[in-house]
Amino acid sequence: MAKKDKRLSAKADKAKGAVKENVGRAVGNERMTAEGRAERAKGDLRDAGQKAKDAFDR
Repeated sequence: MAKKDKRLSAKADKAKGAVKENVGRAVGNERMTAEGRAERAKGDLRDAGQKAKDAFDR
């Protein structure tokens, strides 16, 4: 997978998690809110890892 693909995938996870978290809050579903938070955190970690790799590649 190319660097851009990995970065886009991380951003997609962050966006999907944020949407899921907000929908969960809106409907009062704590489980959905927690899943959204977890997905967003996963995206944040993947994005940070990719940024670190990019820093070493320069």
